[in-house]
Amino acid sequence: MMVFCTLVERFSLDMHHEDGACIIPLFFEENDSHYRGLVVAHILVNESTSTLKKRSFRLLTVFMQLFLTRPTTVIMSFGSYIVSGVSSFVVVTVSLFAIGQKVPRAAFAARCLASYGCLLISAAYGVIVSICLRLVGYGRVSQWAAGRSFKWLMLFTTGVKFEVIEGEEYLSTRPAVFLGNHQTELDVLMLGSVFPPYCSVTAKKSLRNIPFLGWFMSLSRTVFIDRANRETALKAFDGAAAEMRDHRQSVFIFAEGTRSYSDEPTLLPFKKGAFHLAVKAGVPIVPIVTENYSHILSPRAWRFNAGTIKIKVLPPIPTQNLTSENVDSLTQSTRDSMLKTLAGMSHAQKDEVDAARTNGVSSAIEI
Repeated sequence: MMVFCTLVERFSLDMHHEDGACIIPLFFEENDSHYRGLVVAHILVNESTSTLKKRSFRLLTVFMQLFLTRPTTVIMSFGSYIVSGVSSFVVVTVSLFAIGQKVPRAAFAARCLASYGCLLISAAYGVIVSICLRLVGYGRVSQWAAGRSFKWLMLFTTGVKFEVIEGEEYLSTRPAVFLGNHQTELDVLMLGSVFPPYCSVTAKKSLRNIPFLGWFMSLSRTVFIDRANRETALKAFDGAAAEMRDHRQSVFIFAEGTRSYSDEPTLLPFKKGAFHLAVKAGVPIVPIVTENYSHILSPRAWRFNAGTIKIKVLPPIPTQNLTSENVDSLTQSTRDSMLKTLAGMSHAQKDEVDAARTNGVSSAIEI
């Protein structure tokens, strides 16, 4: 186990202890040179599933003891480390952007760092917004608010944006199951760009444990799915269906269930959970098709360029009077419609590139 202590001026870590405990001495100093506080936290080391929660709770207890006894020291120390960390992050990212003028892989790394930085800022902002909006009765729009902040941060730092070129009026359908194709991690930006108010996302359960992002997702009523446990996954969908009926809350789901990382306009096989949810709740399905953007982001090719990615929103597909017996045909027809649209968008994209080359205009994007 590795523990990183940013709260203190000095720290030491002793992983060896005869009773199997992990001892973390935390030292801090005040202006009084004769004073030095010492707090020792004993965190049991074992391999049970609750180990991480126990360690986190006990470390949090130590932090609270420090904060309550010496708040000024903790705040100043914590603040200095944050400022130092942010400054270093900005310097490294800007330097990589500068090098990226000549070295494409440096530009890839720079935009990746900028993206994760924007995501962290938006998630932290989302935590605050979620708490404030829930206090005034508008907690169900917190994901929309955080998503929009991520959209503008990404446009400013990376030059990447998603644009709806057709069917934007269908985004106001409420409640609905919004269905999208899933290509890369950049689809988080797509969500931030098209996400309507009063809508929640579905996410794998493991994301709940990520600091800031997981906190925000939990506060904003994300529907967490345990892929390894069918029973709990079905219960999560039952809860989502009730939320949709009672509060007219929409849900966004990536139909493929995982990222494709495809360089071609293709779709992976669709999972049926979204369709079962729509039928159970009796709400329409609104397909959202994002063009293949491997020309913008391709982790395999170390490519991450600035540019605009186009989106089409298809007309809502009604599910009233349908039953679970209709799910298979509904899944197939929806996938066929989205695949046809995706192929058409990619052909149009190719025609634009060919036209630019014919006219002697470079299709390359300046970094």
